Amino acid sequence: MQRVRISSEQAPVYKLGDSQMALSPKFRLAMIQSSLLNPTSEIELSLQGEPLIPGLPDDVALNCLLRVPVQSHAACRTVCKRWHLLLGNKERFFTRRKELGFKDPWLFVFAFHKCTGKVQWRVLDLTHFSWHTIPVMPCKDRVCPHGFRCASLPLDGTLFVCGGMVSDVDCPLDLVLKYEMQKNRWTVMNQMIAARSFFASGVIDGMVYVAGGNSTDLFELDSAEVLDPVKGNWRPIASMGTNMASYDAAVLGGKLLVTEGWLWPFFVSPRGQVYDPRTDRWENMAVGLREGWTGSSVVVYGRLFVVSELERMKLKVYDMETDSWETIEGPPLPEQICKPFAVNACNSKIYVVGRNLHVAVGYISKLKQKSSCEKKLSFSVTWHVVDPPDGFSDLTPSSSQVLFA
Repeated sequence: MQRVRISSEQAPVYKLGDSQMALSPKFRLAMIQSSLLNPTSEIELSLQGEPLIPGLPDDVALNCLLRVPVQSHAACRTVCKRWHLLLGNKERFFTRRKELGFKDPWLFVFAFHKCTGKVQWRVLDLTHFSWHTIPVMPCKDRVCPHGFRCASLPLDGTLFVCGGMVSDVDCPLDLVLKYEMQKNRWTVMNQMIAARSFFASGVIDGMVYVAGGNSTDLFELDSAEVLDPVKGNWRPIASMGTNMASYDAAVLGGKLLVTEGWLWPFFVSPRGQVYDPRTDRWENMAVGLREGWTGSSVVVYGRLFVVSELERMKLKVYDMETDSWETIEGPPLPEQICKPFAVNACNSKIYVVGRNLHVAVGYISKLKQKSSCEKKLSFSVTWHVVDPPDGFSDLTPSSSQVLFA
């Protein structure tokens, strides 16, 4: 097992961009004026005679500068005025990266302080393995972090935080917040139709679906709804047919899979529902699927994987043809990854964030089939651990999302 050590001295936590939460009017005005600059502005036109990097055409130099790690921007801004214009404004920097097709992954971790309960976002650059912060999420109430559900549009660099629960009174919320990585800011969106906590969420064809959960009277809901992120509107969809809160959910084959998970003691088999947006109908989840879903899920290679919380935290994969689960080859989660943990995936890698924000990166490989007539796929996993700065020792993860920028 390989390990990547990131200590607090070697990898301090950087701001991804300037926070918009507490700026004086004068500084806020200067920031707005800076953000209004465009390629035809007088300042940029006056600097076009200066090369970005002497001896290189500007298009080649731009490709180089857009690869500079964010933690190095402060130093690079002092080189010259053109570098300051490019690297001094995060919205411009990430916009230019998007225009040129850059798609580097970033892991956004929704965490809370185990003593104070204060929620916060921490961001891991998955290319350089450096940690960053983003502006504080505009949430006024003291909230229970586990009650929220997060969903994302990874290629757009956008994530959504929905619902939640006020911790002091156990009151579910209809709150919807949107974070845009390109602009590095939060926006309050239209509220959900129903306030809910501990519910299912997922993104299908760019639409955000939520279902079930706990209501304002603390009874479980059977209602579901969908958000059009472009129009900003919520509309109801078919009800689930059963009232249930969600332990975990996944999107597989264009369908939303919702499980309530095992409850201790195991007196009753868990329930599960599957929603097909093409027909606007729910159906019962297959027995093997729901009974073997004993952890947090991700979809890799078009297959559903679960980091199991019961079988020595091994990784297993679901076989739809046999309605059964198989443990894949490889070691269990590294010992540094302690529950509770949050799981997400990017391409063929799985990211498991444990307590204190240790991150285990799992590399999923397809195994060669033993014979030409064998159709069943087999998988293996190898792990390495990214250790966090010492300042993260009191943080517990609640959710994680991968965004590209």
